[in-house]
Amino acid sequence: MHEPATLPVMIIDDEAHLRITAGQTLELAGYEPQAFESAEAALAALTPDFPGVIVSDIRMPGMDGMALLREVRGRDPDLPVILITGHGDISTAVEAMREGAWDFLEKPFAGERLVEMVRRGIDKRRLSLENRALKAELEAQQSAPGPRLVGRTPAIQRLASMVQRISQVETDVLLFGETGAGKDLVARAIHERSRRGGHPFVAINCGAVPESIIESELFGHEKGAFTGAVERRIGKFEHAQGGTVFLDEIESMPLSLQVKLLRVLQERSIERLGANVPVPLDLRVIAATKVDLKAAAEAGRFREDLYYRLEVVTLPIPPLRERREDIPLLFQHFAVVAANRSGLEAPPLDAAGISALLAHDWPGNVRELRNLAERYVLLGATCDYRLDALLEGVGSDSGDLALPQQVELFEKSLIDQALARHRGRVSEACEQLGLPRKTLYDKLRKYGLKAEDYRQSEAP
Repeated sequence: MHEPATLPVMIIDDEAHLRITAGQTLELAGYEPQAFESAEAALAALTPDFPGVIVSDIRMPGMDGMALLREVRGRDPDLPVILITGHGDISTAVEAMREGAWDFLEKPFAGERLVEMVRRGIDKRRLSLENRALKAELEAQQSAPGPRLVGRTPAIQRLASMVQRISQVETDVLLFGETGAGKDLVARAIHERSRRGGHPFVAINCGAVPESIIESELFGHEKGAFTGAVERRIGKFEHAQGGTVFLDEIESMPLSLQVKLLRVLQERSIERLGANVPVPLDLRVIAATKVDLKAAAEAGRFREDLYYRLEVVTLPIPPLRERREDIPLLFQHFAVVAANRSGLEAPPLDAAGISALLAHDWPGNVRELRNLAERYVLLGATCDYRLDALLEGVGSDSGDLALPQQVELFEKSLIDQALARHRGRVSEACEQLGLPRKTLYDKLRKYGLKAEDYRQSEAP
């Protein structure tokens, strides 16, 4: 399969016949040759993020190929440079590879060899530019206040809008969602976007703290309050002064402690164990649960008065299966994060990978997807791991979607990925997808997609 003609290849040689021959060969293969008779002329035309590769003779008057290689690598070390050496000049080829050349061609060379080398270089260049763009987007996200809620589906956009609104007002919040759906991320997003963003965010898993010490953990104690209390201890609530307390799995909190939590929420003060003087609190409380608290209250497993105190503002967090269209985008986001942390490259998704992601039922929700992306990046660096292989044996189910819905979801996801990859450039998306321009525009209208939405960075 030929590369799109929009991908350029610089051909640099002082001999006109070689420029013409190589240019014709590459043009027939579907590339856009750009011929230069000197390295200086080529460098003057080289733009940042040049999407192609450079093919240059080593021995030229003026700046030679080795000097050109060093200059190009100084500008962009990820830009593949293929050098042409004379027959039997092995020492020069070795030096070129040591200096960072992508590969070398020995004269005389077959046209097929040139095309194959350029094809591999173009693939490498595309991957480098995609990774660079994703890293830049990640840095922009990290510089924005709070974690980013990634997704384009109406469900996640509504959630993002509610998070933004709630963060600007002073109210406690109850988050409801399945395990792994991202309740902790939403809580941090609310905190960071609020006026409390510069103060502590204290997360407490109510199901992980032993019942015997949970009251001391939350509210602190004075020296001598109980056996082993050898010094005063500041509790989590007091430590979060000015900030936010996040009570995860609040349904696991003992009933006896729920009474004291209700009083804290009403009075905005605590008393350390062994003390009689209340400590005023200035903080927001965000609670999270994976169960129906109202049903738990009716069954006597959760205090009804605490439930009504918490449910003033309730944010439901949609499970991943209810926003399948976001799965490829989320996967790429997590892959970039993992690659950025490990110093590896985030491989782009292909059609087979998207299909595997959409077919899985994701019982672990976003947490499971993030773990898969990290595993894919780490293992993919040394093994030929495919997403369908990584997901094999852990359950694949497209839920209750009928076959036509699954096909439409897959098609929409492929179009979404193509537009995102090419930053909304419709002509390039058409070439990647193999679709006529009119057909793509018809499908954009069908799925409610707009090319211009991909030409600007997504809001955090």
